[in-house]
Amino acid sequence: MHDTRVAYDAVASRYAELFSNVLETLPMERALLAAFAELVQAQDAAPVADIGCGPGHVTAHLHALGPTTFGIDLSSAMVALARRAHPDLRFDEGSMTALDLADGVLGGILALYSIIHTQPQQLPVVFTEFQRVLAPGGHLLLGFFAGDDPLPQEFDHKVSLAYRWSPDSLAELLRQAGFVEVARLLREPHEGERFQQAHLLVRKPQEP
Repeated sequence: MHDTRVAYDAVASRYAELFSNVLETLPMERALLAAFAELVQAQDAAPVADIGCGPGHVTAHLHALGPTTFGIDLSSAMVALARRAHPDLRFDEGSMTALDLADGVLGGILALYSIIHTQPQQLPVVFTEFQRVLAPGGHLLLGFFAGDDPLPQEFDHKVSLAYRWSPDSLAELLRQAGFVEVARLLREPHEGERFQQAHLLVRKPQEP
């Protein structure tokens, strides 16, 4: 985790330059974010946390769709850039394995490519933490690089060691953490992308 923080601190400005407008070229992802925003708003007025928010571009996009949205990132440099670019929104430093949030306070969690550097044995801890801070009925939208092997596959990400996951394998880990799958999206790589891009939308069940 320390290595990932240091690595993203070092590339934060360049990362923001490369990716702050990326949603303009991703119509399917924009549609999925719109659906996610609608589901969250239909549930209640609880806020959404964009975990692993980077320079805050997706946080701002989701907030503009309606849900009150704030960002959390491990990298202090990323948080500083996000605060500078979007001074009207809240951005905090934090770790996915120990979120500084009370139980059940979130209506939704957005985690786009936030888990790719997480060691596989740590993912159940992350998903349990997501389950803890989500309100009953809350949704989690998870984005990641897809692989076709049931086991996670390491690859040489430009910032830090990362993993690809089979959508079925991640869906099973989420199920074990108490989530119910709602939908999934798997698309082929665009020009300049190396791997299939995957999204899983899951829900924390309502309490009996």
